Amino acid sequence: MATGYLIIQARAAHNALPLKWVQIWIMDQQEKHTYYVKTDESGETERIALETLDKTLSLDPNFSGTPFTSYDVFALAEGFHSVHIIGIPILDGETAIQTIEFVPLQRSQRTPSVTEISIGMPAASMTENRYQEGPAAESRVLRQVVIPNPITVHLGRPDAAASNVQVSFSDYIKNVASSEIYPTWPEASLRANIYAIITFALNRVFTEWYRSRGYSFDITNSTAYDQYFINGRNTYESINRIVDQIFNEYVRRQWQNAPYFTSFCNGTTSTCGGLSQWGTVTLANQGLSPLQILRSYYPKDIEIAETNIVTGVLTSYPGTALKVGSTGLDVETIQTYLERIRRNYPAIPSITDKKGVFGESTRAAVAKFQSIFNLLSDGIVGKSTWNKLSYLYTAVTRLAELDSEGSSLGIGTIPPDSVLRLGSSGQDVITLQYLLNVAADFDSSVPAPGQDGIFGRETQQSVMAFQRTAGLASDGIVGPLTWQALYDTYQGIENVIPPDVDDGVIEYVVRPGDTLWQLSQRFGTTVDAIMRLNGLTSDLLQIGQVLRIPAADSSGGSYFEYTVRPGDTLWQLSQRFGTTVNAIMNLNGLSSDLLQIGQVLKIPNS
Repeated sequence: MATGYLIIQARAAHNALPLKWVQIWIMDQQEKHTYYVKTDESGETERIALETLDKTLSLDPNFSGTPFTSYDVFALAEGFHSVHIIGIPILDGETAIQTIEFVPLQRSQRTPSVTEISIGMPAASMTENRYQEGPAAESRVLRQVVIPNPITVHLGRPDAAASNVQVSFSDYIKNVASSEIYPTWPEASLRANIYAIITFALNRVFTEWYRSRGYSFDITNSTAYDQYFINGRNTYESINRIVDQIFNEYVRRQWQNAPYFTSFCNGTTSTCGGLSQWGTVTLANQGLSPLQILRSYYPKDIEIAETNIVTGVLTSYPGTALKVGSTGLDVETIQTYLERIRRNYPAIPSITDKKGVFGESTRAAVAKFQSIFNLLSDGIVGKSTWNKLSYLYTAVTRLAELDSEGSSLGIGTIPPDSVLRLGSSGQDVITLQYLLNVAADFDSSVPAPGQDGIFGRETQQSVMAFQRTAGLASDGIVGPLTWQALYDTYQGIENVIPPDVDDGVIEYVVRPGDTLWQLSQRFGTTVDAIMRLNGLTSDLLQIGQVLRIPAADSSGGSYFEYTVRPGDTLWQLSQRFGTTVNAIMNLNGLSSDLLQIGQVLKIPNS
């Protein structure tokens, strides 16, 4: 038997929140072999070796069987819904990366539901015909070729009543390539296919193929109309590496700007006027380059172009890779990004280099970041690492900002009693839009509306998507049931977001009823220490005020005292204070995990 590999990553909030100690069971589909693993502090498992079939089978277009061994994964994370992934294809010599995005339980939920994701065969082995329809050669809508980050994908045929999901563009391309073709194919074949996949998507965006027809998405996952995308599936290291290098490169005709309409099919059971996926393997084995392969199927005057316009990126890639010896503002920017990201991913080492100077500690931090996020771990900041850093920095800061904003809006436990619909406006609409933004941060099928206090079409679509996820009637009207579901979702998310810790300092947003004495008791410090750190001359606090609180000092007492509040559980407290449930139970002599409001617990110093 041959061997393939699997790495599982447990994340939430668009990778902003790694989930450690997640329990994972891996089994073959005959359930003869079962493996049990847990994630580390970066939410990642070890690299697991699994038996599979010989690589040659996935290189043979005439092989009618399944050229790999499939494995199922069941993942359980406390405070989140469980996930069951069926049929992860493990191929000879390839490493599959399975990222699992967990959705938090609502406040009132005790038993998690199970989300099932079924993967199946790649499109290159399917028998269905493809009828990809594209624009006329002269069609254009946008002035420039733009990388949509995120891209909105409709999970069905264009007119199907299916969900939309938003994913980063590079993750979308990795998913499609892993769903369309085999990662074992020759390098030139993989690159040619990935160029076609990237260009097809950019053509849909550039011509606004669906949005100009009134749809609220950029592309579908229907192979009859577009290209294959399986929400939540695994990708492969070999495919990821290529996508990271060329995600902003595309095919165009010489002297034209528009992405060419790069239609394709497998070329065996399905034929078309575009690229043959299996045919690229033959041409690659003959020594043709990716561009030569593409010119075998598309016009001879096509070329590879590049766009550096990426939406959703804070600052554009400077155009030159940053490495040891680099200096300047761009280096300081990525150092700032890394130091903020490491507060969520503590495995990233701290940077001790002078600001703006790319030294050895910056290189080590970059390399660890790259390792955690499946990039080439060379310690050099090229375009793929730059954009991933920007994307993650945006995600982690957005998570912290949403938490602060909820306090400033006065989100409590009782929802508003208003009924909102298309055309409504005012403060309750702002609260609604905020809650939808929080839900969207943990569920890619809920689009995030702007927070302008006006209930327009964008907000209506977001409400309807949330109602579908909550099992409510999807009517776009916010009444008592939708309000309650939004509040339950918000409070469930609050329970799993850890405090914002920075080098021994916790950033805390003041809530109704807080006092400096209570906070000092809660976090194992003193009133004077909090006042000195924040430059306070009075103990008066304001709701929404952001305080920096010294973390408990492990060199002092072995514990601090905490007063139980509504909604607290031992697991939540263990996550918040960096300890374990067993440690809290042992320190307090507890025989049960049941807590009472007002109960005083001893919490071990971490």
